[in-house]
Amino acid sequence: MTEGRRGAGPVPAPLLVLGGIVSVQFGGALAATLLPLVGVPGSVALRLALAALVVLAWTRPSVRRRSRADWTAVASYAAALGAMNWCFYGSLQRLPIGVAVTIEFVGPLVLSAVLSRHLRDVAAVALAACGVVLVSGAVNTPLHQLDGVGILLALSAGACWAAYILTSRRTGQHFAGLDGLAIAMALAAVVVLPFGAFEAGTRLVGGEALLKGAGIAVLSSVLPYSLEMIALRRIAPHVFGILLSLEPAVAALAGLIVLGQHLSAVKLLGMVLVVSASVLILGVREGAEAAAPPPQDL
Repeated sequence: MTEGRRGAGPVPAPLLVLGGIVSVQFGGALAATLLPLVGVPGSVALRLALAALVVLAWTRPSVRRRSRADWTAVASYAAALGAMNWCFYGSLQRLPIGVAVTIEFVGPLVLSAVLSRHLRDVAAVALAACGVVLVSGAVNTPLHQLDGVGILLALSAGACWAAYILTSRRTGQHFAGLDGLAIAMALAAVVVLPFGAFEAGTRLVGGEALLKGAGIAVLSSVLPYSLEMIALRRIAPHVFGILLSLEPAVAALAGLIVLGQHLSAVKLLGMVLVVSASVLILGVREGAEAAAPPPQDL
């Protein structure tokens, strides 16, 4: 299939990618309103469990006659998925969503640099590092006032995102369609659910929590995964990656609209630097295989 054919279709592929980005970030903003109700374990449990139910019903994956390599791949994928969600939701309790997403985005950015041999990538990582310093508030905030735990959680979520990229690629080699995703979600949900139930108790099945959890599951998992799957059949991975760099800006917009979070000019500049670094590091790799983009976690 040619590049031109990939872009053909009733809805342009870039619009599908942008739709997935918007969906993920508004799902993340909605998650910030769920956190006070059921906490981090409860929020992660609701999102994974409800999304798993939808994807399992949709794909009905077969688990019979699977090899040890298949289960190792999908278990690693589930671990990365669960840890990524847990760390990111933890960072949302302490940081504005735009700041959390910008810091988290450094994970796949650094992974892309590590997998590349271009010297230009080193400059992109340095640019991203400057952006993270600005967006974290380290420049104009006293050290004792910085939320180091929130920043550490966002960085950990970024590391898990990088692991998610690698494990999702491997799982895709062992399972057809969305079977691996459905099984990984179910495994992660089974592990997280007891923690969510222990912390949130009966609040986990309250009407408001279930309603918000269902919205987050659809916005942050089911819908974007579907849109990205269709889009990636029409556009090259490096184009997808460049579009993905819009996530920090969309996250800030979602934080403003849903949560009323405002970012200073310095933090907005930091976000611009991270986005620019992403465009630089991914744009230079046109014609080569790019790091596989993740479907959004949040």
